[in-house]
Parts: sequence; C-alpha cells; structure tokens
Amino acid sequence: MEKIQTPLENKETVFFLPPKAGEMVEGIIIGNDRYSVYIDLGAIGIGIIFGKEYYAAKNILKGLNPGDGIKAKVIEIDNRDGYIELSLREAKEEGSWERLKNIERTGEVIKIKINGANKGGLLAELQEIKGFLPLSQLSIEHYPRVKDGDATEILKSLQQLVGEELEVKIIDATKEENKLIFSEKAVTSKEIGELLTQYSPGDTVEGKITGIADFGAFIKFPMIEEGKEDDTLQTEGLIHISELDWQLIDSVTDIVKVADVVKVKIIDISKEGKVSLSLKALKEDPWKEIDKKFKKGDQTKGSVVKINQLGAFVEVAPKIRGLLHTSQNQANGPVVVKDKEYNFEIISLDPTNHKMGLRLIS
Repeated sequence: MEKIQTPLENKETVFFLPPKAGEMVEGIIIGNDRYSVYIDLGAIGIGIIFGKEYYAAKNILKGLNPGDGIKAKVIEIDNRDGYIELSLREAKEEGSWERLKNIERTGEVIKIKINGANKGGLLAELQEIKGFLPLSQLSIEHYPRVKDGDATEILKSLQQLVGEELEVKIIDATKEENKLIFSEKAVTSKEIGELLTQYSPGDTVEGKITGIADFGAFIKFPMIEEGKEDDTLQTEGLIHISELDWQLIDSVTDIVKVADVVKVKIIDISKEGKVSLSLKALKEDPWKEIDKKFKKGDQTKGSVVKINQLGAFVEVAPKIRGLLHTSQNQANGPVVVKDKEYNFEIISLDPTNHKMGLRLIS
C-alpha cells in the first residue's frame, strides 16, 4: 500500500543561521526613540542602532522613517537586551570602499577637491574616505618646480592647489589598509601615450620653455594629430640639466629661460608618456675631434671656472673643460682659485665620455 505523506511531513523546514559580526544585513525600520533606531531583520531577529553608532549615523538617520529599508553592518550578535547591534556608519563606509574599488577597476576619471597638502603630496576626500595624491603622481603641469628640491618651497607650491578641483584616477583603493591613492598623471598618460606613438626617439620638435627647476627645464610642444601639428593639444617634456649643453653648467638659466622657444631632440619616450629631451644633441659636440687638438702628456693653459668637492673644473678651450682632481689641489700642495689662469699637463683624455684629467704645473 502506497504511503501518503501528511502536510506536516511534506512541509520544507527552513533554517536561519544567525549573522556573524562584520556581515551586512538588510531590514526595515520599525521604530525609534530618542537615542535608538530599531530594525526588523526578519527571521534573524531585531536589530538596533544606538549609542555612539546612533550619533555617528545621525545625519543619515534624519532622512529615514519607519517602513524604510536599510542596510547595516553587524557589530554584536546578541547584546544584553537581546538585540543585534548594528552600525550604519560602517555599512556606509563598506559601500564607499566597494564603489571606490569599482572606480579603480574601471579606470574611471573622477574629480576631487584638494583640501590639504603636506610635503609628500595633496590630500582629498572621496565618498567620505580620506585619500592622498602623492607628489610623484602629479601631472607635469602641477609638479612643483622648486630650486634644489627645498621641502619648504615644495610645500608652499602644493598649498597653492588647496581648494582646486583636479581630474584623477584611483590607482589604489585598499580598505584593509585604509589606503586610497589618486593619480593625476594617469589621466592623460594613455591619451598622450597614444599620440606619442607618432613621435620617436631621434625626432626633433620645437617648443616653449614653461618651467625651470634645478634639475632641468620643462618644455611644451604641440602634438601631431591627423597628420598635422595641433597647438591646442600639447605635451610636456623635460630637458635634464645634463642635456642642456656639452659644457658643465652651474645653473639651468645659464642656457635657457622661461618663454624661450627652442628646438630639441627626443631621446626617450617612456610607456607612461614621459618625454626626455636634449638640447645639446642639436649642437655640435666640441669633443668630437678633440684628440686632434689635445693628447695625453700635452701642456696647456686653462682658466678655473668652477670648484667643488670633486676638484677644479678648468676650461682649456671653448666648451672643453678638464678636471684638476681634489687630490691634486689640497691646502698642503698646489691650490688654484676660480677665474685665474694656470698651466696644466693633460694626464688623461677620454673624448667618448667627455673627460680630461689635469695636473697643475704652475
């Protein structure tokens, strides 16, 4: 005889596991008093937001009423009154980190308002999460052009950006480390990188000097679009101080000044769109045939143009400088002074690396 199931036997049994601390739950607001809000979490029980969590979420709770749905984070399973303690503040923060992580993943360009600065970069807030825009991630336009890299002057330069809105990408959103890092240069690097494929190392470009730093000069030059130069679309490159001239120079402004228009040679284009330029590459190398004029063992006159920890730099011909090493210019031996002329012997000559070693004769 076939067994007939009773309704009780046929009914599915549903088990509700209690939530764990740190989990997100959803419920309906069912009431509130002066310092608490109560949430119906269905079969798992009644939740409560009270105490410091109530005050932390006060502004959010102002816009909510009984019957409204709410998402919160469990902070305690069963308090002394039998409620599940919840945090709306932590739930909102959790949601913010999720949105920030998604922005990082998609590479979306966003705007942030700078609200502070320190010597390492700029401070900003997004989704009520504090973030940081490091000095190294600033665009060339906003990078501090400070002589000798003076930290105080760098901070002053960065403080001028407080209150400004900048377009950035998120390059790191890690909730566990409370780390939110922005990058301004990442915004244009892809676009500029694509356009720079039309240029190659060895090409010559003409541009205007836009800034001077102790390590070199910045220059803007037009990009090529649709086969022609476009003055409205420009990128910026750096002429390192070592690429300004064949001779040793004391200051970048000895060679170029802001607003000068110069022709330069592209010597490198990085994957990030960083352009390295050379002014001296378009100048005749004075060392090219130096071995026809000088050789090891020759004696020559020269004028001391600079003295530093390495020794004395001596100009023996236009833009040709040799080095009288410190070991040969000590207080207990021969001593030379700047702007005076002396007789020297050439003790080494390396035209390829533009080096000449000297010994003082008189």
